[in-house]
Amino acid sequence: MTSDWRASRIENALRGENPTVLRRLRAGFAAIGDVQFLPGYSVLLVDDPRVQRLSELPRDKRLRFLADMDVLGEAVECACRRLDPEFRRVNLEILGNTDGFLHAHVWPRFAWEPGDLVRVPVWLYPRENWQDERHALAPRHDVLRREISDELERLTTGRE
Repeated sequence: MTSDWRASRIENALRGENPTVLRRLRAGFAAIGDVQFLPGYSVLLVDDPRVQRLSELPRDKRLRFLADMDVLGEAVECACRRLDPEFRRVNLEILGNTDGFLHAHVWPRFAWEPGDLVRVPVWLYPRENWQDERHALAPRHDVLRREISDELERLTTGRE
């Protein structure tokens, strides 16, 4: 993957040019994460690049965004549970400390994680996990990507 699309993730998603997008949801885009040191990591991107905080959305769209986060979380949970018997749970987070646009993180958590990290926030993982090419999204994640996409399809059919 080239890095050009990363500078404008939402704009590129709106144009159909963000390669991480799994599916358009009601208030945003479900996307698989750039890094996969916890396989299945996904992100919900709001569909308006000007929106920085959840509180900037009108109440009805805010609720749709939160419902989309729930659906993406369930899709990741179902896919990861099916693919890895050591799947434990998902963590859902809206932080907004780095990127200047509203987005939510969906982190699968596994029993095989290192003992000192399995029960702490993902953000405490060593920096190299975020930058090591071994953890970058790649074709080897296509099965996982397809499983999450299929779950999103199942969960959203008739809801949109």
